[in-house]
Amino acid sequence: MKIKKYFVLVLMAIIILCGIGIWLNYNKSQGDLIPFNQPPPEENLIAQVTFLCKDNKTIEASFYEGEVKPVEPGEPPIPQGKVKLVLSDGRSFELPQTISASGARYANSNESFVFWNKGNGALVLENNEEKNYIGCVILAKDSGDLPNTYLDAVVGFTIRYPVDYKIDTSYKYQALGPGKEIGGVKFTIPESFVTGTNLSNFDTGISVEIIPATENCQASLFLPVTDSTEVKNLVDNNIEYSFAKITEGAAGNYYEEQVWALKETNPCIALRYLIHSTNINNYPEGMVKEFNRANLLNTFDKIRSSLVTL
Repeated sequence: MKIKKYFVLVLMAIIILCGIGIWLNYNKSQGDLIPFNQPPPEENLIAQVTFLCKDNKTIEASFYEGEVKPVEPGEPPIPQGKVKLVLSDGRSFELPQTISASGARYANSNESFVFWNKGNGALVLENNEEKNYIGCVILAKDSGDLPNTYLDAVVGFTIRYPVDYKIDTSYKYQALGPGKEIGGVKFTIPESFVTGTNLSNFDTGISVEIIPATENCQASLFLPVTDSTEVKNLVDNNIEYSFAKITEGAAGNYYEEQVWALKETNPCIALRYLIHSTNINNYPEGMVKEFNRANLLNTFDKIRSSLVTL
């Protein structure tokens, strides 16, 4: 009796093992299937960005790529991507991608919320109206020392700048003469940056300036160019610039201006570094020290690199 019972148990074990083997072989023939105790594969995240919109509103956007599905010959491809949005008002959306003539368009099932990403900008429609999130442009990630942000929703750019920098949104560059003023926004260094040095915080700073309706954006448009003006083309962080530099001095004051014009922009957008210092030899010995020009230029370069345009 014991032998018979033992034989039955062995036979059942053999049957179970054979069944497992058949199941594993079937799954292998079907491709790599997901075991029951493992989560599904991660979604194919392709980009995460922050958009800065009018009134300092933000949108955190995570873009996902979907599986490409075959279509009939001659038919347009059907987008399979999606975007996950977190809005600064607390709302969040997960929107599938829809067919669009340009850019990447995402919408919910009844089209009451549409997020349309074109280049570095985003259009947000709620019930076919642009009302809560307006003029949205991608915001560069904070490098750690540029926490403040600025958006020009009309021209279409965002930029970051350090704490304590003074911002002048009514700034105009006037050195080219009457009727040739260039408008923009200026970020002036704080007084704490110049204490005990020969650097002036009265006008030292970096500005973003705009010349409208300019097909050929050149740095020479922003400066009183002379035979001694340094003008050349530069590429920095894969961005093409027209670069110009002038230096001049008078009555113990030194002025250095650098203009970095973005060649492919229209209206023409440029960043100007203005550095105003005084002759250190005009001070009693030991009263002030030479300002750290390398550190100042490094900060200006970081600000310039944070500029994002449409």
